[in-house]
Amino acid sequence: MGDPAVKIFDTTLRDGEQSPGATMTLDEKLQVADLLVRLNVDIIEAGFPAASPGDFSAVRDIARRVKGSAVAALARAQISDIDIAWDAIREAEHPVLHVFLATSDIHLQHKLHLSREEALQRIHSSVTHAHSLCPTVEFSAEDATRSDCEYLSRVFACAIRAGASTINVPDTVGYTYPTEYEALFVYLRKHVPGIENVTLSAHCHDDLGMATANTLAAIHGGARQVEVTINGIGERAGNTALEEIAMVLRTRPELFGNLDTHINTEELLTASQLVSSLTGIQVQPNKAIVGMNAFAHEAGIHQDGVLKNRMTYEIMTPQSVGWNATNLVLGKHSGRHGLDARLRELGYRLDAEQLKSAYSRFIALADQKKHISDADLNYIIESGKETPAAI
Repeated sequence: MGDPAVKIFDTTLRDGEQSPGATMTLDEKLQVADLLVRLNVDIIEAGFPAASPGDFSAVRDIARRVKGSAVAALARAQISDIDIAWDAIREAEHPVLHVFLATSDIHLQHKLHLSREEALQRIHSSVTHAHSLCPTVEFSAEDATRSDCEYLSRVFACAIRAGASTINVPDTVGYTYPTEYEALFVYLRKHVPGIENVTLSAHCHDDLGMATANTLAAIHGGARQVEVTINGIGERAGNTALEEIAMVLRTRPELFGNLDTHINTEELLTASQLVSSLTGIQVQPNKAIVGMNAFAHEAGIHQDGVLKNRMTYEIMTPQSVGWNATNLVLGKHSGRHGLDARLRELGYRLDAEQLKSAYSRFIALADQKKHISDADLNYIIESGKETPAAI
């Protein structure tokens, strides 16, 4: 039956770097590539070699350096682009040529000035050329979700005949909806000759906040490769976040036929923090998986539940994605149980009356401050002349 895993195609170094202000130096790109290898991503899209001499050099150096993961280079459906991309990755242990052409009438008419038939001819010639150079070729139909379904089927059949082994169905502008995207994959699997012999891939943008949901819907529809970035960075509102897909499949395998990824999830936080540091794009505190509040609890009811059994409010362990531990944040919503737990960590053992008194002073201070520090807690105890029991 083959490997029951969804391939992770990471495009942090290509699509992710297209985020405004996210440009990285060669040394920084190599740091990210090294970490992607540690994460055990299946394919690293290293860049767009034809874009600039700097991009070419970076892709070439990454291709020479990376072992284990495949290295992909992006190219427009043009012979010159493909030749440049191949020169950049030809020394890779597992090279992948990624060729793309837009297929929606919006793009064909207004951007490319091509007829549908002219586009098909270009796809056939470019993919054929790419396959003559590299055994592994991915073809992407840019703006696939706004393309005519019957024409898209012809496009993909053409690419497969020309030698494409991966077919990517991008939601380039974040336009689709989960049930619609899943239905598109089901439709293509029924109507494209030879599609059973290739890997179907999903590439989603987050313009309407549905990138992760759409990518998961694509997996339901038959996609076995997903194109993602660390922290979800990328053009406009960004791409599907690698960490979210990895942990959904790890946490809810029963929903996806027990499919998983090869990702070393314990490296997710490290990867997130490195990319954030190098690009200057900060992760929002409430970001799933890697945000600083992802495993933080302030509400008293939540703190009480987590202290009794973490599964009451945590569906995965902090350690499984690289955090050290659950973070009980003390603030005005915290309860007595949470306060007592933190005081015990600081060495204070209070009886019921002492804790009741300390909690009253804690709440009074919490009404004035957003967060209560350990120094504040020491002050609350010492100023109230609480006498800690012997430890």
